[in-house]
Amino acid sequence: MIELEQVGYDYGGGALFGDVSLSLPAGSFHFLTGPSGSGKTTLLKLCYGALRPTSGRVSAFDDDIAAANRDDMAKLRRRIGVVHQDCRFLDHIPVADNVALPLTVAGRDLVKEQDNLGDLLDWVGLTERADALPTELSGGERQRAALARAVILSPDVILADEPTGNIDWEMSQRLLRLLIDLNGMGKTVLIASHDLSLIRAAKSEVQARVLRISDNQVQLAGADL
Repeated sequence: MIELEQVGYDYGGGALFGDVSLSLPAGSFHFLTGPSGSGKTTLLKLCYGALRPTSGRVSAFDDDIAAANRDDMAKLRRRIGVVHQDCRFLDHIPVADNVALPLTVAGRDLVKEQDNLGDLLDWVGLTERADALPTELSGGERQRAALARAVILSPDVILADEPTGNIDWEMSQRLLRLLIDLNGMGKTVLIASHDLSLIRAAKSEVQARVLRISDNQVQLAGADL
């Protein structure tokens, strides 16, 4: 579904990546790990077109992202759900309305989507918090709301950037279970994380490929994880 072919990326002060080739096939589950500042977030941004590579080619669903126009990118974003590390919301509207924002942007009829929205909030355990403002949520609730918002358009790919970075172990496990459930539905999942305990826990439940950024390259991690 997403392919990186000999991709390089340069911020201007030196190469962050060089000659990275990576494939995220349909229904696969991946972790991306590496030290802080190694480029995990940048790699995710390359995967969904927020950044364009300095060299090489990134394709999604067989289309070259670099050649995509504005309409193409809008369609691409509907097929790739992104859980951002900072979980930004519109703090003046309730959680349910924040989760439903992608529906509004996509021009969907919100009245017809109410049942789907309710089911989704129930799935992430936020039914009783639907009318709460984002500022009233705990860290774990915010992460689950962010996941719900990312998948409300039923994307084919879910990219999550350090989704458990600011929550406790129990809530991390709960969020991981939701992502594993999505993979079980046939979704491709890529999680950027530095939490090796979480990765080990996931590998006991799902066939996950672990990728590590090291020396400007993306390498398949060994059994030491």
